[in-house]
Amino acid sequence: MQEFLTIALIHLVAVASPGPDFAIVVRHSVSFGRRAAMYTSIGIGLGILIHVAYSLVGLSVIIQTTPWLFKAISYVAAAYLIYLAVGALRSGPAPASNQPLTDEPVHSQAHKMPARKALWTGFLTNGLNPKATLFFLSLFTAVIDVNTAFTTKLGYGIYLSVATGIWFCFLSYLLSTSKVARFIGDKGYWLDRTMGVLLIALAVKLVWS
Repeated sequence: MQEFLTIALIHLVAVASPGPDFAIVVRHSVSFGRRAAMYTSIGIGLGILIHVAYSLVGLSVIIQTTPWLFKAISYVAAAYLIYLAVGALRSGPAPASNQPLTDEPVHSQAHKMPARKALWTGFLTNGLNPKATLFFLSLFTAVIDVNTAFTTKLGYGIYLSVATGIWFCFLSYLLSTSKVARFIGDKGYWLDRTMGVLLIALAVKLVWS
């Protein structure tokens, strides 16, 4: 129980800190509305299972002892973040509309993202996130005891996946409530562009570090 509580606390701090996952959920919530952001959040939660899988089978040790492999992952992730950032930076104001405001941002109603694409984007954003790789490298080598049973470790991984998905689903809901949507209004594309700049900064940081 003490080990689980330690993991839960570390995870809470990690998932709440700004990063690619946070940026893409905010972007999708502002640009495409609650539904797309929810599917993106679920995709992020599923992406956690990638890190759990390689940690359980010992690939984390290979990544940790093979610098070029981790560097290659970082470059791939940086390229993907820039790809997402370009789409965010190209966002513009929504077409004029006389429709009343709903629970989603005004401009999101004109551009719907398919559920599968939102899910896949969230999955790739987390799965290719070196920050998450570092987190799981640390978690499975420094926090979780080497003698902990495989089934227990698997349970930890499932918890981290579910907890991550729930957290970002909550964030998606919060960002798409009527009050927040009204606050964002038809100027939400500026927040979208800000997220684009943040994604580029994260990509540069990955390559630079």
